[in-house]
Amino acid sequence: MSNQEIRPEGQPLIDRSIEDKTKDFLEIGRIAGLNTTSDCAGADLSGANLSSVNLSSVNLSGANLSLAKLNGANLFGANLLGANLFGTDLNEANLSEANLSDANLSEAILSRAILSSSNLRGTIVSNANFSYAILSNANLSHAILSNANLSYANLFGANLSEANLFGATLSCATLNYAIFNHANLSYSNLSYASMDYTVLSAANLRCALLGETNLSKVNLSDAKLEKARLVNNLGISEDMKLDLNKMGAIFEESNDNNGLKIFNH
Repeated sequence: MSNQEIRPEGQPLIDRSIEDKTKDFLEIGRIAGLNTTSDCAGADLSGANLSSVNLSSVNLSGANLSLAKLNGANLFGANLLGANLFGTDLNEANLSEANLSDANLSEAILSRAILSSSNLRGTIVSNANFSYAILSNANLSHAILSNANLSYANLFGANLSEANLFGATLSCATLNYAIFNHANLSYSNLSYASMDYTVLSAANLRCALLGETNLSKVNLSDAKLEKARLVNNLGISEDMKLDLNKMGAIFEESNDNNGLKIFNH
């Protein structure tokens, strides 16, 4: 987390924007003669209602936004480096190209949020809800996503190298061209995920569930597959099946998908 504190003239800007329920945070800053790209760092916005507010390109690095309501807010290109977003409601918010590196997004709600090309490197995202979110080309390397809900999320081309996705739900997610080099996906649910050209080299898939996924174009080189469950998978040749068996994978067949859970949350 950042130790940067808000400048004295910045907090009244924050308070006025909240009290007036303004939807144009940038306009308030212009009227007040403040620089929203620098004066809002370290601000205390915990529990604030900033639904649908325009915060594009605003510097909120090190800010406390825990339990705040930012659903539908425009945070395009915002700087949230090291910010505290614990339990924050970011449902349908636009966070494209935002910097969320080293932020705390534990238990945050990001359902249907747009995070295309955003930077979440090293971010703590445990138990967060990213269902139906757009994370295409996002950087999630080294992020902690344990038990996060990424069902139906679009992670096309995203970088999740060395990310911790222990127990995460990625069912029905778009993972085409996503990179999971050395990622921890143990006990995760990848059922029905789209995985064309997904890179899982040296990934930990112990006890993961890969039901109804097409693995024909997936890179599984040096992956750890002990007790990983493969159910009704397409694109697996007999030679590949033998190799995966040797790696510890368990093949199951199910006509009714009984026990093949799409959601963990």
